[in-house]
Amino acid sequence: MLPEGLLTKFIVLGLYFAILVIIGVVASKRVKGVSDFYVGGKKLGYWAVAFSARATGESGWLLLGLTGMGAIAGFSAYWVVLGEVLGVGISWFFMAKRFKRATDKYDSITVPDYLESHFNTGRKTIRKVAATALSLFVVIYVSSQIDATGKAFESLLGINYFTGAIVGFIIVMAYVYIGGFLAAVWSDFFQGILMFFGLVCLPFIAWLSIDDGGSIVNGLTQIDPNLTSIWGDTSSPLLTVFTILGFAMIGLGFLGSPQIYVRFMSVKNEAEIDKGKWVAILFTLLTDFAAVTIGLLGRYLFTSVGQDPEAVLGTAGEGVLIVMIENIFPIVIVAIYIAIVLSAIMSTIDSLIVVASSALSRDFYQKIINPEVEQKKLTRISRLITLALAVVALIIALSVAILSPDRTIFWFVIFGWSGIAATFCPVIILSLFWKPYSEKGALASMITGFLCVPIFKFIVQSIDGVGIYFEKLDVLAPSFLLSIIAGIIFTKLYPKTS
Repeated sequence: MLPEGLLTKFIVLGLYFAILVIIGVVASKRVKGVSDFYVGGKKLGYWAVAFSARATGESGWLLLGLTGMGAIAGFSAYWVVLGEVLGVGISWFFMAKRFKRATDKYDSITVPDYLESHFNTGRKTIRKVAATALSLFVVIYVSSQIDATGKAFESLLGINYFTGAIVGFIIVMAYVYIGGFLAAVWSDFFQGILMFFGLVCLPFIAWLSIDDGGSIVNGLTQIDPNLTSIWGDTSSPLLTVFTILGFAMIGLGFLGSPQIYVRFMSVKNEAEIDKGKWVAILFTLLTDFAAVTIGLLGRYLFTSVGQDPEAVLGTAGEGVLIVMIENIFPIVIVAIYIAIVLSAIMSTIDSLIVVASSALSRDFYQKIINPEVEQKKLTRISRLITLALAVVALIIALSVAILSPDRTIFWFVIFGWSGIAATFCPVIILSLFWKPYSEKGALASMITGFLCVPIFKFIVQSIDGVGIYFEKLDVLAPSFLLSIIAGIIFTKLYPKTS
């Protein structure tokens, strides 16, 4: 017989998972061809696209990573909020309509589709490079999210890590396999609503639970003076600058990442983008601000002067959200928040799997190997490739868990989020705003971004003297910058031909 609290959690999660599967079944009725499977037939409205894009872009990072950053870094973590709001704002206000217009003109349903049509060289090189990079980084990113699923089941429900990872994997695949992109978007919309209200409401409830009559800011200052400084640890001014830049530059990943920009392809018209941009901005501002604030309130409520915060709140503060809800709410609400945490993770897994599958089935199989394939057969092949890629990601996640049991939840997500962003965002930006940009320049941008992520992570950050600065800056900003520079240089060396 299960304990009453655990039984309540399982009942709530059972209802949540049942809703996801129902969404997949309903979505499957609308999948008539490969365009429906990968971009929902380009008929989606702004609410679904905006919430889906934000849920996919944030993942478990928002509920576990950013709340933990607020607990450990303090006020300086609000620089992440600024960076993400700017990234999302630039993306929706200045890039989305241009990208939608171009992809409709080329009848593109994947980012490699768009790139090949845009440069129009008659060769398949850029499609091959883009699809290969996308498949590799996306599978690694998905494996990190499956890893987060296993850890969430283990810490929240007491279920064995491996069992939890497999159960989460099966649930996601149940609705994505049958419903494709449409199921991913609809489920992301549902999960995004859970994430939004769960995050925005929690700081108010936590604040009301504080009954000691003291000042929160003064209390945080006593725990650690750096917590209440917007500049963080100011003992080294140069290191402070690099840290703030590292926080703010996280928003660069929203300027062209395929798993987000495929949403702009799927929206039914540009007028929906004009409406959706305000939804996306408001979602980002409120949820990111709430996440950092949750971390700060958790640090105030559950740690004391001289105490190691990670001993109470978990490695990198990742457990602050869970500690807070378990100390504030009754078991039914705790169960709902567990579903919200899983929503954040699963909303990223489903979208990424569909994007990786499209790179292989559409960009390799249909466009290179078998251009004459029938739509019905291609849809069936797309489902099988989706399943195969998901299994590969699951194997990677379980293997890493065995080989590196002391990892943090997001320790290898850097190869996913940063790798995808550094490889594709500069190419999307330059292709939309710089007419002379050539195919050789685009290839140079992608290859440079692709290689710089592991170089900065494993080589530059280990260099004595300078490594610490690049560790604070992280890999995305320098990789992004070098990718743009490489694109400009190679475009000048190998300009477009008529």
